[in-house]
Amino acid sequence: MVSLLVAVIIAAIVFDYINGFHDAANAIATVVSTGVMPIRTAVVLAGILNFIGAIMGTAVAKTISAGFADAAIVTQAVVLAALLGASAWNLITWYFGIPSSSSHALIGGLAGAVVAHAGAAEFNWVTLLDKVLVPLVAAPLIGFILAFWVMIALTWIFRRVRSGAVQRASRRMQLVSAAAMALAHGNNDAQKVMGIITLALTSFVLMQPGTLPQWMVPAADGHVPTWVILVCATAIAAGTMAGGKRIIHTMGSKIIRISPMQGFAAETSGALTILAASQMGIPLSTTHCINASIMGVGAQKRLSAVRWGVAGNIVVAWVLTFPLSALMSFMCMKLLAVLGA
Repeated sequence: MVSLLVAVIIAAIVFDYINGFHDAANAIATVVSTGVMPIRTAVVLAGILNFIGAIMGTAVAKTISAGFADAAIVTQAVVLAALLGASAWNLITWYFGIPSSSSHALIGGLAGAVVAHAGAAEFNWVTLLDKVLVPLVAAPLIGFILAFWVMIALTWIFRRVRSGAVQRASRRMQLVSAAAMALAHGNNDAQKVMGIITLALTSFVLMQPGTLPQWMVPAADGHVPTWVILVCATAIAAGTMAGGKRIIHTMGSKIIRISPMQGFAAETSGALTILAASQMGIPLSTTHCINASIMGVGAQKRLSAVRWGVAGNIVVAWVLTFPLSALMSFMCMKLLAVLGA
């Protein structure tokens, strides 16, 4: 059992790392595509801020560890299957440069594995509706609308300023907004893996009490152990520093071609939406939020500025992420059961 727990923790760390380079574009696509910062500098800055954001709270981690399934019925194999299915989907979408949601892949993976192991009744579908499906629609819409109006406000504020001065100011402003987006990304996304490791640890302790040293054991109230926070923060930061050039290209130029001012509006809107969700314990898709915000600034200029064909492909990936990652994890769980895990 201990060896399986170790395998789960390693798989979670690998997923966290994959999440980092898969979602690196969330924080830096606009700042790179506008030429404000070279990609190598941008990914290092984003990685550092991902780490800082990851250690700023655990509300999302508690949702993951206790909100979707009872730890008493979640075995180590269930968590491992969830991670394997989610990682597989992340790698597929990364390879094709599709900015899908790592968050929904992980939650979909957990749903698929729990259903395969214990049946559909053992997964908390109400929490899925409240914390995932409603925000799936609401958060991108909020990001889109907020970015639209932020861009209108900026256009009005700078309406009498010379274009050269606006360009210089915009580039400085975008450095701040990119930093905020990286911080928000780490704050929300790293916590999801903290939650999945905490779920695995809680399940292990319930089945084999007294086996683990006290420093490894989650508190009774579901508090995430300090070592889990630091490991997950480090993994997502390292993954972000590895970069994600394929998705950066999609988000930074294929949806619309943006200016530094538009990049500032998109990143600021996305970061505010994500940070608010993190405080409420909502495992939000940072990918959805920043993509919707980019579309919002493009739509402010004119609707035809957004390449809706590319945007439509991204939306299709959003819709497919949950069921396909769930299916992959379902199959992984059945395979692990056959292997006797």
